[in-house]
Amino acid sequence: MKAFGSRQIQVPLRILVLQAVLTLILAMSGLALSQDAALSILIGGGACILATALFAATVFGPYRAGRPEALLGKIVGAEIGKLILLVGIFVFAFAKVKGLVVPAMLAAYFAAQVLPAVIAPYWGAGSKP
Repeated sequence: MKAFGSRQIQVPLRILVLQAVLTLILAMSGLALSQDAALSILIGGGACILATALFAATVFGPYRAGRPEALLGKIVGAEIGKLILLVGIFVFAFAKVKGLVVPAMLAAYFAAQVLPAVIAPYWGAGSKP
């Protein structure tokens, strides 16, 4: 059984770093539009980072190879937790953030979710042995 801090967590950590860097770059460029746009981008990207961190912490924890159903249960549970967290963050943002730029928030979430998965294999974070 492998520990949480072993090599198996390196890929998710690289994805999280890429998500954070991309979110900060997008937020700084969003400042050119307005502070509200930059804040909305930070909320969208931050939601993605938190959801990915929750998923990674749940799925990439200790696991016994002899129990594939346990891994499937962890993945399904992590996805459900991730969705609940995202809905909570977005509902809170809609309700409490004045001047929220919804397209910027959702675009930042989408970019932070998709682009690191495209970039990571070129950064040495792919599923190579």
